[in-house]
Amino acid sequence: MNKSKNIFIVILSLALLVSIIYIFTQTKEDAGTTQNKSDPDFRTVFYQDLDKANDDISHSRRNIITETVRKVSPAVVGINIIEIQEIRNPFGSFFDDPFFRQFFGDRRSRTREVKELGSGYIISPEGYIITNDHVAGNASQITVTLTDGKSYDAELIGSDPVSDIALLKIDGEKFPYIEPGNSDEIIIGEWVIALGNPFGLFEVNDKPTVTVGVISATGMNLEPINDRYYLNMIQTDAAINGGNSGGPLVNSLGEVIGMNTLIFTAGSQGSIGLGFAIPINKVKTIIEELKEKGKINRDFEIGMRIQSIDESIAKYYNLERTKGVIITKIFSGAPADKAGLQVGDIIFKINEFQINNDNTIFGVFYEFRSGQVIDILIVRDNKEMHKKMTLEPR
Repeated sequence: MNKSKNIFIVILSLALLVSIIYIFTQTKEDAGTTQNKSDPDFRTVFYQDLDKANDDISHSRRNIITETVRKVSPAVVGINIIEIQEIRNPFGSFFDDPFFRQFFGDRRSRTREVKELGSGYIISPEGYIITNDHVAGNASQITVTLTDGKSYDAELIGSDPVSDIALLKIDGEKFPYIEPGNSDEIIIGEWVIALGNPFGLFEVNDKPTVTVGVISATGMNLEPINDRYYLNMIQTDAAINGGNSGGPLVNSLGEVIGMNTLIFTAGSQGSIGLGFAIPINKVKTIIEELKEKGKINRDFEIGMRIQSIDESIAKYYNLERTKGVIITKIFSGAPADKAGLQVGDIIFKINEFQINNDNTIFGVFYEFRSGQVIDILIVRDNKEMHKKMTLEPR
């Protein structure tokens, strides 16, 4: 009896164990089925995460700099010019004598064609283009190439060698163009982008070359070069190289704040982080006058002679530095005389421009126009005073 009972208990235990195993197995399968219905498998999750990561990386690469480049590049142009230059014969004096000219002809000089290149940018849908005077001011033929590969013969509307600004025009309509900004609102240290045609690279793929940097300084007064005066310049460490002249310097909003013009190379051939641009507010003023009159009229009287301050003059007048100019002569009845200026007055400032030497003051006067009234800061008898002078037409 006991033996039969024990066998029954064993059979019942085995049956219960089998039932438990069956129920556990079914529950696990059901759970797995439910998970498969709601969750993707490992490979699906992996590739979805990879796609998302790629999208995030791609999005992070498209920043304000790249978007600005995309926006303004179509309005940047490459400029090729042909200029006729006169070459003086080093033995030309020999041919000054009419006796020799009757045998050899006039060989005092000869002309040659010189090909140059530069950059520019379109400022209106009608095809007006800004560039430097030293790029296109003396050109006999100007060809402009756009980013779509099309080339146009350009007309020189007007050019101003003093400020180194020129205005061109190509025939057509609905051209891409760049909006001007406000160079008075420039922030030192803000990101800027220089675009242009360095070394003729624009011709390789009809696209401008891009360099990025920051505004290093503003209000830079440079020494004149070939009677071109560069005052209140923008300094940037965005690389500017040969051929970049005339191209736009834009801020991160895609607004033109300057025109790339000069580099300081210290004897090297390329950029060393010292590039200079003409402020766009000055460019706008010059361009409006060129568009209206074809030239800039600076034909006004001043009526004084000056010289730079040297060590002896600074010592005599107890000056702490050799900056400024001293008036050496006043012409009777001239604007300087009417303004109350006197011989021996030392000029330190005209309007917002600091006067360093005689080169600076000539460049400063070129900033003004006939009829304007200017404020002159002078030192007389160790006292500062302001004088108002009207620039009278000749």
